[in-house]
Amino acid sequence: MEYALVVRWLLLFAALWAVGLPLAARLFRRLPGRGAGLALPVSLVVLTLPAYYVGHLSFGPIALVAGVGTLLVASAVAGLDLGALRRGDLRLASDIDRRAVADAAAVFLVAFLFAVSLRALDPSVHAGGGEKFLDFGLLQSLARASVLPPEDMWFAGEPVRYYYGGHLVSILLARLTATDPSFAYNLALAGFFGFLVTAAFELGRGVAAASGANGRLAGLLSAFFVGFASNLVTAGRVALAALPEGLRRPVARAVAERSQYTVEQVLAGTSSFSYWSASRVIPGTINEFPLFAWLNGDLHAHMMGTPFLLLAAGLAFAYFRTPEEAVGERRLLVAATTLVGALQVVVDTWSFPSVFGVLFLGMVFAPARPWTLFPGRERVRSVVGDDPLTGELARLVGTVAAVGLAGVVAAVLASPFLLGAVAGGGSARTVEILAPDQRSGFGALALVHGAFLAAFAGYYVRRLGAQDGLGGHEWAALLGSFAVLTVVAAVHSFAALALVVPLVAVGWVLLRFADDPRFEAVLVVAGAGLVTLVELIYVNEQAGPGRMNTVFKTYMQVWVLWGSAMGAVLAGFVGDAVAASDVSLPRVDLSVRGGAVSAVGVAFVVLLVASTSVYGGLAVADHADSPRQEETLDATAFAEWWHENESTAITWLDENVEGNPTMLTAPGTTWSATVSDERETVMYGWRGNPESSLTGVPTVAGWAHEVGYRGPDAYYDRVRDVDAMYVGNESTRARLVEQYEVRYVWVGPGERARYGELETDVAWLTPVHRSGSVVVYEVEEARLP
Repeated sequence: MEYALVVRWLLLFAALWAVGLPLAARLFRRLPGRGAGLALPVSLVVLTLPAYYVGHLSFGPIALVAGVGTLLVASAVAGLDLGALRRGDLRLASDIDRRAVADAAAVFLVAFLFAVSLRALDPSVHAGGGEKFLDFGLLQSLARASVLPPEDMWFAGEPVRYYYGGHLVSILLARLTATDPSFAYNLALAGFFGFLVTAAFELGRGVAAASGANGRLAGLLSAFFVGFASNLVTAGRVALAALPEGLRRPVARAVAERSQYTVEQVLAGTSSFSYWSASRVIPGTINEFPLFAWLNGDLHAHMMGTPFLLLAAGLAFAYFRTPEEAVGERRLLVAATTLVGALQVVVDTWSFPSVFGVLFLGMVFAPARPWTLFPGRERVRSVVGDDPLTGELARLVGTVAAVGLAGVVAAVLASPFLLGAVAGGGSARTVEILAPDQRSGFGALALVHGAFLAAFAGYYVRRLGAQDGLGGHEWAALLGSFAVLTVVAAVHSFAALALVVPLVAVGWVLLRFADDPRFEAVLVVAGAGLVTLVELIYVNEQAGPGRMNTVFKTYMQVWVLWGSAMGAVLAGFVGDAVAASDVSLPRVDLSVRGGAVSAVGVAFVVLLVASTSVYGGLAVADHADSPRQEETLDATAFAEWWHENESTAITWLDENVEGNPTMLTAPGTTWSATVSDERETVMYGWRGNPESSLTGVPTVAGWAHEVGYRGPDAYYDRVRDVDAMYVGNESTRARLVEQYEVRYVWVGPGERARYGELETDVAWLTPVHRSGSVVVYEVEEARLP
C-alpha cells in the first residue's frame, strides 16, 4: 500500500477544507454547523471553475495557479472582516463552529479511508463491468492536455464530447499532490466518496438541528443511508429464505415476474451472493446506489456529480432559512448555486437540471417571497395585496423567473462545454413518453425504494398528525384517496402513482400550509419528483436501450437526496418530540404513552438500518475475500499481472511518448466492411483499445461509444479507414496515414486477431519498441510516398 500518498492527499484535503471554511461559513451562516461539512465541495467549485476557463487558453501551471489563486483570494475576502482590516485589525468576519468542523472531519476521514481500503483490494481499471477504460482514458487525456477540452483518446484529432469535469477536478488534485494518474484514479475516487458522505452528514445534521431534533444522530443516519445502505433486494432474499416452503416458491415467482430475476435467483438467498445483482432490479434499467458504485470502482460522472448536487441542496436549505429582509444574502445564495450549476454541466450534465430543481423547491417553499429578489418589490407588493391566490401565483412566477434566470446564466457560463459536446453532432437524442408496459412495477419499486418509502410515509403521518384540525374524517379521506390511487395505478400499470406521487402531493401541502415547514420535506419531494418523472418520460439515445440510461443517471441523484433526508426523518422517530406527553391515535379512543411510541420509533429505525445493511456487510466481506495479486492503489497494475507483454509496451508508450501524437490501433468494434475480426469481445474487454485507454495517447477509432458522441457515419467511416491503413495497398495506407497524421502504429495480438499477419516491411515504418508479441512502429513522415 502507498501510505505516503494517502497521507499526502489527506493533507491536501485538510488544506482545501481550511481554505474553504470561511467561504462555507459565509454562505451557510444561518445554518447549524455553518456548512462545515460542505467546505470541501465549496473549495472544489472555486478552484476548478477558473482553472477550467483559463485551461481553454493554456491547461498547465497557469490554469492551476489561476484556480488556487482565486480560491485563496475568495477565502480571504469571505473570511476576513474587511472593515476591521482597513483599521489595521485582523479579524474573522464570521465565526466557525469548531465542534461541527471536528465532527465533519471525523466523518470524512472514516469515509475516505473506507473507500481507500475498498479500492486497495480491487484497484484495477479493467474494461469489464463498467466504464473504467473510459474514465481512466479521460484522466490520462487531461494529464497530457496542453489546452482544454482534451483530445479524445478514442477519436484522434478531435476534442472529447463527454462530460469530463469530475476528471478535471481529479487531475487538479493529482497535480497539487504530484501524483501519477495511475494512483490518482483511486485516490480521487475515494476523495469523492468522502465528499459525498460528509456532505450528506452535514445536510442531515443541519436539517434536523434546525427543527429541534438530534443533529449529530441525524447526520450519522444520513451518512449511513448515503454511503453504506442498499436497497432491499438482499434483505428480501434473506427474509424469503425464512418463509415456509409452501409460500417460498409462489412469492419468488411473483417477484421474478416483476423484476429482472429468475425464480432460481430469487430463491438462491445469500448462497450465491454477488454485489452486482442488487443494481439490476427494474427490468430494462440500472438501479445503482453509492456503495455499489464505489465497490464497482468507476470514476464516473454520475458519481462525481453527487457532492455538488448536495452542495446545491445545502444552498437551497440556506435560502430556505434566510429571512425575506436579507435580500443580499438570498441573492448571494442564488449566485452561488449558479456557479455550482455551471460546473455541474461539465461534471455531470444529467444532474444539472436537478441543481436548479432543488433550488426551485427551496425557493418556492421558503418563507421569503421570491419576487422580493427583484427590483420593484414595492410595486409587486401593492399588486399582490392580501389576496391568497394572487400571492401564490406571484410566488410561483417569481420562483420560475429567479431560477430560470440562474439556470440560463449557468448555461452561458458552461457554454464552452455545451457548444462543443452537446451541439457536436452525435446521435440524435429525443425525449419519449413511456408506454405502460415499460413502467416499473409495484414490487420492483418497493425493492429499490422500499426503505425510503416506509420512512417517508411514517414521517408524513407524524407531520399530518401534528397539524390542528385533522380528525377522523380527514384521515378517512386520505386513506380512501390512497386506495383509489392504488386501484388506478394497478389498472394503468403506473405503480409510482400510488407509491411515489403521494410523496409529492402531501409534501407540497405540508410545506405550504404546515405551521413549521421543514426542509427534509423539500428533499423528499425532490427525489419523489425525479422518480415520477422517469416513470413518464425518458431520453432516447445511443447509450443503452430504451430508458436504461435515464433511470441509471437519475436514480443516483434520487438516492443521495433521499438518503440525506433520512437522517432528519428518522431522528424524529427517536427524538424528544415523540417522547413528550400522550399521543392520541386518530379515530381510535385510546391513548398510548409517549415512551411506548418512542420504543416503536426506535424499533422502526433499527429495522430500516438493519435491512439496508445486509447487502453492505456481505458485499464488503466478499470484496475482502476475493483473490488478488497484492494490495495497491495502482489502477494499472493489473495490466502487468495479467497482460505482461502488452503491459510493457503500454508502459513504454506512456513514459516515452509526449503530448498527443496520433496512434493507429485496431478499432474498438468487431464491425468491418472488409475483414473478419476474430476478437471475441472488444468493448468492455481487454481487446478494446487498452493502448489508448491506459495512456491517453489518442487512437484513430476507439470504442464504439463514439457513435453516441459523433454519430454512426463519422465513426464507421474512420473504422473503414483504419482497416485500410492496416491491410490496404501501400499508396492507400500512406495517404490515410498522412491524412490522420499518424505518428505511431501499434501491432499486437488484437491487430493480428482482426487482420491476420500484417505487412509492416515498408520504408516509412520504423520499429521503436518490441516486447513479446507487440511491436510499436514510428511513422517517418519524410519517407512517405
